[in-house]
Amino acid sequence: MSRPELIAPPEIYYGDTEATKYTNNSRVQQIQADMTYRALELLNLPPDEPAFLLDIGCGSGLSGEILDEEGYNWVGCDIAPSMLEVALEREVEGDLFLQDIGQGFGFRPGSFDGAISISVIQWLLNAETSHPTSSPPHRLTRFFTTLHSALRNPSRAVLQFYPSSDDQIQLITSIAQKAGFGGGVVVDYPNSKKAKKVFLCLFVGSGGAQQMPQGLDGEGVDIGGQARFEKRREKLRGKGKDGKRKGIKDKDWILKKKELYRQRGKESVPRDSKYTARKRRPVF
Repeated sequence: MSRPELIAPPEIYYGDTEATKYTNNSRVQQIQADMTYRALELLNLPPDEPAFLLDIGCGSGLSGEILDEEGYNWVGCDIAPSMLEVALEREVEGDLFLQDIGQGFGFRPGSFDGAISISVIQWLLNAETSHPTSSPPHRLTRFFTTLHSALRNPSRAVLQFYPSSDDQIQLITSIAQKAGFGGGVVVDYPNSKKAKKVFLCLFVGSGGAQQMPQGLDGEGVDIGGQARFEKRREKLRGKGKDGKRKGIKDKDWILKKKELYRQRGKESVPRDSKYTARKRRPVF
């Protein structure tokens, strides 16, 4: 089966039907969650501190949900309108932008404390037209140059992608380095066909003092068929940074959600009262 990026441009491939199908696929949801947790590990943000992150190619907000759970504020961009429509229907908390990342970003310098991207930058390796500005090197240069500018100093960007060859990895890393980034490629489970994942871990600033993280070793699959790092994170998914179990729908969460709806101009948001988020007795 061909990779999606070899079939059609993303804004065409992910039409209304495919966007909904992709988002509702439980296997896709699990893979996206695992890779987002791993990207956050590699991002190595200071614990118990707020951070403003950029989710590049956010799609329907599957990775954004993990950022919400971990307590980060985020902005997402994607080139597929249908994906962003699904994200709006799912009422994700991040702000969303329709953006072709191959044309670069227009954010103020130093806007973000970090950036993640899951299964996106391989799309930049396909030229859609014969015009010079559509060539992969040109689009990658615009992407990395403007991304470097949008990140504060020091910070990191972790970009998971699916290269089809070592030449593609070399092209991407060389252009990122020319844009001013340090860092390199981290490969998890290099000996496994199914569990192998490639992450581009990029550094901004620190004079090269940031230490390159190590990839995960082994086959990546245990007896139960799960990636090894999946079980380790299973215990953390229902907990906040303080180690306590999250009250996903407690009063603070509901008030925050209602205020977000008001800011977005949504009508018929119930007013706040002493009964907001009250517990109801079970009905038999």
